[in-house]
Amino acid sequence: MKQAVAGAIALMASTFAVHAAEKAPGEVEFDEYGAVAESLTGVPGDPERGREIVADRGLGNCVACHAAEALADVQWHGEIGPVLDGAGSRWGEPELRGIVANAKMMFDGTMMPAFYKTDGFIRPGDAYTGEPAPDDLPPILNAQQVEDVVAYLLTLKES
Repeated sequence: MKQAVAGAIALMASTFAVHAAEKAPGEVEFDEYGAVAESLTGVPGDPERGREIVADRGLGNCVACHAAEALADVQWHGEIGPVLDGAGSRWGEPELRGIVANAKMMFDGTMMPAFYKTDGFIRPGDAYTGEPAPDDLPPILNAQQVEDVVAYLLTLKES
């Protein structure tokens, strides 16, 4: 019984530590080029989970605009964004984190949505098209999901 209680306390403490380290969207620090040097969570991203997010039409939906050979099993790749093949060779972790969090900081005028932002933009999606986003909406991806997507994109190296 004591071990179970101690284990539960340790789990709660580690969960609190993860959430305490998480940066809120408004606290993210972009450098002059749009890169984000520090992790949004302090926890390494999971590339397998990142791949799921990139392919999931209800989450990242990256394949709506981007193609990637590594995602050949996912149907209907878009062609308006750059091909993701080699993304991990073209950009480092800070640049990829900045692009996923808010691509507009790096690429002025890009159509790519800001996945970790909650204000100052028009929210994509049928429910919000043409409407300013309400202040209480969460970001499209949470901080750990951003880190997971970055970890996956880093695996897409040029051969």
